[in-house]
Amino acid sequence: MIDDHSAPHGTAFNAAHAGAYAEGPPRQVPGFAGLLRMTSMLLAERVPTQGRLLVLGAGGGLELKALADDHPGWAFDGVDPSADMLRVAEQSVVPHTARIQLHEGYIDAAPQGPFDGATCLLTLHFVARDQRLATLRQIHRRLAPGAPFVVAHISFPQTEPERSMWIARQVTFSGTNPANVEGAKRAIATRLSILSPEEDEALLRDAGFSNVALFYAGLTFRGWISYA
Repeated sequence: MIDDHSAPHGTAFNAAHAGAYAEGPPRQVPGFAGLLRMTSMLLAERVPTQGRLLVLGAGGGLELKALADDHPGWAFDGVDPSADMLRVAEQSVVPHTARIQLHEGYIDAAPQGPFDGATCLLTLHFVARDQRLATLRQIHRRLAPGAPFVVAHISFPQTEPERSMWIARQVTFSGTNPANVEGAKRAIATRLSILSPEEDEALLRDAGFSNVALFYAGLTFRGWISYA
């Protein structure tokens, strides 16, 4: 989700933001429902029927619910630094509670695995550039060999004038109140850690992932599938 608050190595959504989170991605992320469907499909290509999944940035529970609905045999460990967001996730996944463990913290709070697959959706643009590679490496070492990893977040060219143009487009798409447009642009420009698509792909490879392939592009968002 694009929001105007962040914390080192993640996002500290408070209770008010957490309660309204579910409204954000469908409005701000082009083709959000399709992104969840593609994520489920790509993971299922390799994750076994009784697989175990790691979900980094699980607060809010949107992807947890979608994946648990699609795959009744999968078990999940969801990780998020915000207790408020995890409470929202708990409410979202009530029918699947027995299959889901939630952990408050960053990637180092995640169980060691090995996991059969992992996701990190709409999260890495909150992780500082100097912590991005270490985060990806920690995900990689928790995955079984060949396990799929689906990641999607904001990623667009970081040279001007392209950078400012893409920020403006995203603000327009999100339907931002005209009175808040400049503030929204400033928040994206200064409070998010955004890399170019080329940099994002290079970091995935540097972290040990192979066969990195773009599967989703929606305005400022990109999504990749790769394998441990």
